[in-house]
Amino acid sequence: MLQMADSPFFDRIMSNLRASCKYYTGYPKDLGPARVVHFTSEREFVHLLHEGYPMVVAFTIRGNYTKHLDKVLEEAAVEFYPHVKFMRVECPKYPGFCITRQRKEYPFIEIFYSPEQAPNQGRVADPNITKYSVKVLPFNYDLSAYGFREFFKRHGIQSSDPK
Repeated sequence: MLQMADSPFFDRIMSNLRASCKYYTGYPKDLGPARVVHFTSEREFVHLLHEGYPMVVAFTIRGNYTKHLDKVLEEAAVEFYPHVKFMRVECPKYPGFCITRQRKEYPFIEIFYSPEQAPNQGRVADPNITKYSVKVLPFNYDLSAYGFREFFKRHGIQSSDPK
């Protein structure tokens, strides 16, 4: 007796489902190279902000929910690459950076966008310092690529090539 799981017909159905169903998440996807940047320093963070792309930053601690969050971030990072950067901060490793966000519940996500060079206001003590203004929004939508897309649309954040 042929079991359904071993049949080529079943494999074709599942393959077709994975290829055609955009929001099917029940099967591991081949996402290619990792696109989520892991936080290593505030200097690197500021450098990425200066590239001018919106940046989704997940502030995390270790836990089961973080594993789910990592998968969602990877999937979304691949979908929005290169127009939106995704970064994950492991707060136990970088407590100083996380504490500045003044949040007590982990994990949480914030979107940093629209870095613009601020005009010089008055005298600048060091001519090598450039000031930037960055808008920060808490992310409170559905935790999925779809949720990020809706959030970007709602807030007018450019997340893909203009068509």
